[in-house]
Amino acid sequence: MRVSVIGCGHLGASHAAAMAELGHEVIGVEIDPDKCATLNTGKSWFYEAGLNELLAKHVPAGRLRFTTDPAEAAAFTDLHFIATGTPLREDGRGYDATQVIGAVETLVPLIDRPATIVGKSTVTVGTVATLQKIIADKARVPSIELVWNPEFLREGHAVQDSLFPDRILVGLTSDTARKAIEEVFAPILGRGDIDMVVTDPQTAEVAKAAANSYLAAKISYINAVAEVCDLTGANVDDVAYAMGIDKRIGHAGMRPGLGYGGGCLPKDVAAFAYAAGEMGAAGAAGLLDAVQAVNRGRQHAAVNLITHALGGNTRGRTIAFLGAAFKAGTSDVRDSPALHLAERLHQLGATVRLFDPEALDNARRTHPHLAFADNTLDATTDADVVVIATEWPEFTTDPKLPAAASERAKTRTVVDVRNALEAAPWLAAGWTVHQMGRPSRNPDA
Repeated sequence: MRVSVIGCGHLGASHAAAMAELGHEVIGVEIDPDKCATLNTGKSWFYEAGLNELLAKHVPAGRLRFTTDPAEAAAFTDLHFIATGTPLREDGRGYDATQVIGAVETLVPLIDRPATIVGKSTVTVGTVATLQKIIADKARVPSIELVWNPEFLREGHAVQDSLFPDRILVGLTSDTARKAIEEVFAPILGRGDIDMVVTDPQTAEVAKAAANSYLAAKISYINAVAEVCDLTGANVDDVAYAMGIDKRIGHAGMRPGLGYGGGCLPKDVAAFAYAAGEMGAAGAAGLLDAVQAVNRGRQHAAVNLITHALGGNTRGRTIAFLGAAFKAGTSDVRDSPALHLAERLHQLGATVRLFDPEALDNARRTHPHLAFADNTLDATTDADVVVIATEWPEFTTDPKLPAAASERAKTRTVVDVRNALEAAPWLAAGWTVHQMGRPSRNPDA
């Protein structure tokens, strides 16, 4: 089947590559000429685990190509995915749907035969109705269907989640639209291991916002429990494990740390909280406001833990700061808890020497005033403390790193603000290990 993907950022490029992997012929539309040119070389302009491999496979084979011209997409296929960005408005009051609206306004007049437009971007309830009016006003032909198919991708796992989703949710209003969706997702549905949930567009819009807000609430809850553990001497890892055995709760998302970040959860929770408040759902708005407050508080808790590890003073100290991406598996630094923490430590007078294996260039662009290192060990040179701020395996599970870092660092103290560190090798190499929500551990204990 031929498909187009309008907008080739973190969502669109991953979706386009996955569609090609499923056997479709795909054209991606990316209006930024530099990004488009990079994608046409078979490489991504950002890091997402597994994406470059699919691009390198399908671009040279001709199954996947990219263009800056929406007219090429309109001529190429009758099924178009809209995957443009929907950042949070500057005033925090819902999403800025300018890119989504602009994509539909541009595409619809170019279509000269029946077609299906499938929205994947995260939007506020009511956006579909706006887009349906645009289609009605600008269509040159009848039978242009609009479907809402929100994504539920985890950054760092976007390719895998596109190919092997937990579910496919579609909001639609006609049998014609349903047949188009069933055809494009046939390679996935044919495996028989997931459900396609069919509902109306408004429900699909709300389901996306509700799902991401719940994930954020779960993360914030275990971080609130971590605060209790810090005050009582309890071990939050054991608490989370005991809780997660309950099938109603589960272990996924129950690791405390710096909290959630990235391009989805922060804006989705803020937008859903605002929308709930506007429509008079005071309980939902209050709960979501509390979720955001807990998440913001994790930065203060992390600063306190690092300051304690440094003996009460950060000014003039050198911090080896390992991690800039908001999570492992991606180069995305949007609303990164790691970079927020690095900035706060810098403001407190510390020299923050940062390294990240994939997000270093992005961090340099957004935080040029920080210090940077070209590799992990260089970051630890003469450091008073090593901070693990993103859970990359080379920081958390490499058994050789503690001994190698011992030869570089001024003080053998490591603070893991992601609760991802395998502590045993560090303790064996003589390091004191601090983690959020857990008692500190000394090598001689």
